[in-house]
Amino acid sequence: MTPNKSGPINGRVVLSETELINKSADFNSFMQKRRSVRSFSDKNISPEIIKNCIRAAGSAPSGANKQPWQFVIIGDSALKRRIRKKAEEEERNFYSERAPQKWLDDLKPLATNADKPFLEEAPYLLAVFEKKYEMTGGIKNISYYSKESTGIATGILIAAIHNAGLSCLTYTPSRMNFLNEILNRPAHERPFLILAVGYPSPEYIYPDIKRKGLDDIALFIL
Repeated sequence: MTPNKSGPINGRVVLSETELINKSADFNSFMQKRRSVRSFSDKNISPEIIKNCIRAAGSAPSGANKQPWQFVIIGDSALKRRIRKKAEEEERNFYSERAPQKWLDDLKPLATNADKPFLEEAPYLLAVFEKKYEMTGGIKNISYYSKESTGIATGILIAAIHNAGLSCLTYTPSRMNFLNEILNRPAHERPFLILAVGYPSPEYIYPDIKRKGLDDIALFIL
């Protein structure tokens, strides 16, 4: 098949090289519009949108197809308040005691501090857990490359949220074990991160930050 013709292979349409270049450029342009948001509107979001985003995340590749991820979707106001309270306790300790000055300096352009109101503002919090193993019929089944696999699934989830027209913030308090207790998750599920999801607040001002260029992040050996 010549590079500039389209045709089906294994039930999928194979695009021409020109079409592939255009589609990849369009997707890049679309993803470049993605920005993290730290202040959310209280506008309601259909749970079906979140479900579809989670389904997309579940399509991620994983070591030995173990699919070692667990997503917990929190929309309950009281539960979000509990998560915020515990997270801010950890954050106050981080900012005042544990964080080295260099780390604090690097955070200054983002204007972050120990207060995390977005944990209550966002209509949904998506807690992502990495399963180190699963128990099936009393047998311990180890997950292979669980951290890498969960990271890939989370990346697809972030892209799916952006594709749905929503915004999100990846949030990782420096200690997250409190999530196991609050969300009643077993010890072998390790908190990976929290995604706050919703529409951005109309008053939110995005920080003035730049993304690295292609030459800074990629090396081509052809």
